[in-house]
Amino acid sequence: MVSDGETIATGEWHPPHSSAAVPARLLSRGGRLIAVTAEDAALSDGAIGNVSFTARVGSIPRRAVFTDGSVFESADNDAIDAFLRAGGKSGWVHRLEEFHPRIFVFAVAVVLLAVGIYRYALPALVEVAIFVTPPVVSEMMSYGALNTLDTTALSPSHITEIRQAEIADRFRKVAANAEGGAERYVLNFRNGGLIGPNAFALPDGNIVLTDQLIELVGGHDEMITGVLAHEIGHVEYKHSLRQLYRAAGIAGLVMLIAGDIGSGVEDILTQGGGLLALSYSRSAEAEADRRSVELMRKAGMDPVAIARFFDLLEAKLGDHSRTSMLSTHPGTPERKQAILDYVEVLRRD
Repeated sequence: MVSDGETIATGEWHPPHSSAAVPARLLSRGGRLIAVTAEDAALSDGAIGNVSFTARVGSIPRRAVFTDGSVFESADNDAIDAFLRAGGKSGWVHRLEEFHPRIFVFAVAVVLLAVGIYRYALPALVEVAIFVTPPVVSEMMSYGALNTLDTTALSPSHITEIRQAEIADRFRKVAANAEGGAERYVLNFRNGGLIGPNAFALPDGNIVLTDQLIELVGGHDEMITGVLAHEIGHVEYKHSLRQLYRAAGIAGLVMLIAGDIGSGVEDILTQGGGLLALSYSRSAEAEADRRSVELMRKAGMDPVAIARFFDLLEAKLGDHSRTSMLSTHPGTPERKQAILDYVEVLRRD
């Protein structure tokens, strides 16, 4: 008896060179194929490698031909296909052989490698990329970013030309003391829509100021200028470019692990639609805050204007939390104190 074998399919068995048919089952056991009767009596027996199967053609019954010329025939094509896809191994044997400890070890190694790249290699590569990036690349990124935002989130400003000119004049006075001079920076007025009150910098020196932020501040022009000086700091320290390369690097790493790298990274680099959603690190925000203080001081304006802006946020928006309403500018209370401390340090020097 061979009842301990695993059934592959049911059908009929034909003796060599005979049309006689016997109801039978095809079993797999120990690397062999066995055709047996309903009573488990062996009819044909052969090594798996010595038994040939006919190709599948629609729903025509398949044949397993043994070396002695006997044939097992079955209409259960799906079961035979599954057996052949498993490499000629029965289900439980195949599942057992599919699991290899080395696959688990390899998966763990891939995860550790990805973490290592993210933690150490990616920051280093970002800095190298920033160092070798020519100005034209930053301009292309910024053009793509602003174009995408203009078609998806922003709309033309409703602020009057006179009001825009007043803000732009103060902006140029501050930008004149920045790296590259006033000619490097361009102030863009936009209606923020759902984005609301915000200001953000693009890698090439384009800075976007929303109508909602202007309306929030009201007539306190130095607060607006302090915010714009902060954005100039982001450009000088290449924070926007760094964040963009970092986002591209993360996307590339994910695609590399997933086995698909191509258009996704290109979209990030050329479109830049995600720039607005990028959140700077605390150290980057602190650097930009200090630069705002320095630029305002050089322009003869109130160096604590940006700290007063945070006071305004707390008063008008109830923003006493560690995260402000500006998604790209977190940590209002603690940042305000750091700004005041830095102004005091500069006064003593």
